[in-house]
Amino acid sequence: MAHSEIPAEKIEAYLNTEYRFGDGLDAVTLRIDRRSGELARLYATSGTACGVFATAFNPFGRVQSIEDNEAAHERLGTDLRALSARVIEGAGADPSGAWPEEKSFFALGVDLEAARNLGTRYGQDAIVWVGADTVPKLILLR
Repeated sequence: MAHSEIPAEKIEAYLNTEYRFGDGLDAVTLRIDRRSGELARLYATSGTACGVFATAFNPFGRVQSIEDNEAAHERLGTDLRALSARVIEGAGADPSGAWPEEKSFFALGVDLEAARNLGTRYGQDAIVWVGADTVPKLILLR
């Protein structure tokens, strides 16, 4: 992985996170560097071949108030809906339970450049971007 301002232990936490979105039979859980059959099916049915999983919670890992996080989440949702016809609510979750879930979105059809720009605009350390191979990649932003 390229040099980053982000501490190695934080990057490790991002690599171990479960990135979840959708409900019921349409639920998808993404893991970094692991191909997702569920996402492959979603891409096939939606006619898209890329997407981004992003949050606006806790910029640069600094804990914010519930109100500030919720307001940022709503703004991110609006921005994503301007880029994508399909935006799905989700959450990033630590499987060990050491930190609370962060509300997030998965947006279909958002290219890597637009995804990076959004993550940077919302002060995030990283985003998860998934291309046509349906293998999620952690994209560090600083």
